[in-house]
Amino acid sequence: MTALGTGDGAGRLTANGLPVSRGFGIGYVHSIYRAPSAELFTVDGPRFTMRAVVSVNEGVLDYYAVEGERVRLPGGLWLLRLAEPATYEELSLLTTSIGRRTVISGGRCLPLYPASGAGEVRLSLVHTRRVTSRPCPGTFAALQPVLLLEHRVQSR
Repeated sequence: MTALGTGDGAGRLTANGLPVSRGFGIGYVHSIYRAPSAELFTVDGPRFTMRAVVSVNEGVLDYYAVEGERVRLPGGLWLLRLAEPATYEELSLLTTSIGRRTVISGGRCLPLYPASGAGEVRLSLVHTRRVTSRPCPGTFAALQPVLLLEHRVQSR
């Protein structure tokens, strides 16, 4: 298991090294629908709350099997605002080169997946001076309009 995001208690708030402020997304390619998708989180100190799921394929929203408000967004994306948001201090994620789990914030990305095979990553928010990111791959381009506004995604 890889533990990322450990810090020295100073610096910028990050999700595993990617700077976040009010929110971030965990992008991935859904293994059944082969659809770029993301779980959207808001940030409150060291805790983060999953508020919504966005995808290019409505079937991904059904896969979650949770209650919430479903809307079709301009540009054809589907958004599910969770009726009962889930809050975490740490989240353990299985990652694969097929699913390509990636933390996305402010138009920048931090891939969490291995080059091949599978792995496990613990996601947490910490203050650190060491930050890292790269431009987001084209895989998540269709989701960018929503991901850039992730801090506005709230339950209604």
